[in-house]
Amino acid sequence: MLIGELSRRTGVRARLLRYYEAQGLLDARRERNGYRDYDEDAVVTVRRVRALLDAGLSTEVIRSVLPCVRGEVQEMPEFDWCADLRAVLQKELTAMDDHIEELRRTRGTLAGYLARSPAGPTR
Repeated sequence: MLIGELSRRTGVRARLLRYYEAQGLLDARRERNGYRDYDEDAVVTVRRVRALLDAGLSTEVIRSVLPCVRGEVQEMPEFDWCADLRAVLQKELTAMDDHIEELRRTRGTLAGYLARSPAGPTR
């Protein structure tokens, strides 16, 4: 299928599909005229990529995790627990927790500034 059809079937813009291909997340053959030709399973692959992006994973992490994702993705992907998959996901979760804690600290600092402003605290 051509990129326009894949875009229509997945709701993902062609520009993003080309980006996924450049990141090694999606494969396409090239026709003689240079057009991308995607297999039918590209629809499922794009849905898997979107689900993993929605979970906050980077395309670099998704590239390593994607071979372990199975089945059609409805809300949450199902995994074939490949070697190191749990460690990769745990590392990402720890990094997210660290980021959330940093955001809490910086939010507290900003809230402190606002509390001392002449207008008083907000929210």
